Amino acid sequence: MDEITGGGLPQGRPTLVAGGPGCGKTLFAMEFLVNGATQFDEPGVFVAFEENAEELAQNVASLGFDLKKLGRQKKLLVDHVRVERGEIEETGDYDLEGLFIRLGHAIDSIGAKRVVLDTIEVLFSALSNQGILRTELQRLFRWLKDKGVTAIITAERGESTLTRFGLEEYVADCVIVLDHRVNEQISTRRLRIVKYRGTLHGTNEYPFLIGRHGISVLPITSLGLEHQVSVDRVSTGIKELDEMLGGRGFYRGSSILITGTAGTGKTTLASALVDEACQRRERCLYFAFEESAHQIMRNMRSVGIDMAPHVKKGLLRYHVARPSQYGLEVHLVSMYDLIREFKPNIVILDPITDFSMVGNSVEIKSAVTRIVDFLKSSQITGVFVSVISGAEAADQSVVGISSLIDAWISLRNLEHNGERQRGLFILKSRGMAHSNQIRSFQLTNDGIKIGDIDLAGRRIEFSKS
Repeated sequence: MDEITGGGLPQGRPTLVAGGPGCGKTLFAMEFLVNGATQFDEPGVFVAFEENAEELAQNVASLGFDLKKLGRQKKLLVDHVRVERGEIEETGDYDLEGLFIRLGHAIDSIGAKRVVLDTIEVLFSALSNQGILRTELQRLFRWLKDKGVTAIITAERGESTLTRFGLEEYVADCVIVLDHRVNEQISTRRLRIVKYRGTLHGTNEYPFLIGRHGISVLPITSLGLEHQVSVDRVSTGIKELDEMLGGRGFYRGSSILITGTAGTGKTTLASALVDEACQRRERCLYFAFEESAHQIMRNMRSVGIDMAPHVKKGLLRYHVARPSQYGLEVHLVSMYDLIREFKPNIVILDPITDFSMVGNSVEIKSAVTRIVDFLKSSQITGVFVSVISGAEAADQSVVGISSLIDAWISLRNLEHNGERQRGLFILKSRGMAHSNQIRSFQLTNDGIKIGDIDLAGRRIEFSKS
């Protein structure tokens, strides 16, 4: 969140958070208070106009927020202000002096630095005078500024306006809109910063997820191009492939793409890279989207690759999930969490093309871009498996990420002398000399064999570098 706001919410000024039903604005505001209390020692006050303290505590407990404990520690105060619309009659002047007195007492009682008002429409639900509304909203925002508290005020979306009354966004210094939409039966929440006075900020829509650790915002833009790179080389575990890569394999921390049609051996090649890494006592995290872990391990034993010992030693972990089970954002957050927890040296995504079930090409490319940048910034080698159809050119990547990739291996089914043969070709490998020949690629009982004869029948001399 701090990345797209240019450093966080405006300190000492109010922020308006608007959204429709189920968008998560109350949870967004509550996490703002909880993080302030637990991470920055800034006590907070939550003024609720719709839910009482007990209901709020129950609703946010699933995120790991213990409101009662924070209350006992004098780090959080929840005040429920009951406003019944039927008891309000618009007559004479209307002002918020009563709220100011009550809120001021709550702030002073715990030395609050952060305040949330949820939701503001309830205060004005029975009023129709636009002049009074604007005046009192301006007074409220000015009063919060004068108190020096950083505040979030939540509001409901209007039919054709950002908020119900269409006024709140004009008096706020920062306006954030949350949206909850369903596209092809996949639910997605998105966040957009409509305005943020005096600060450079992201203006795109950003997916966000409400998970077991709270709210995670996933910027569509990448993390940047300032990550460090390694000059260390790591073996692929296949002598002939290492030779094709200048004799020493891939750069550590690089991104590797393996493409091919069905049955060309993409998963087998990826598993060979994992097996070699585990032999070096490196940790590997394998995200599988088509086969179960047991199925992959059984299939790999048929070509002489036994993954079970690596799993038993804790060097290899499989995470299996159907892409259609969740939206892209859920998958991304799950990946980030597992990577941070397991701290692998190598991460495999097999295959990334299955994400076409839950997103279009632009969304898939942005998601993979974020994963690539996240892995690179952590110096983790990433292996991405991509399936191409027979009608597509062998040097085309379905998800359009070839420009992000450091090394690209293409596997092909070719006919030669009346037989179908597998072929391997290195389309690119940045920063190193590499073979430009199509080589035979065989899956045998003893593992992968890359022939020293190319498919044109010419003998190949290995590089000695």
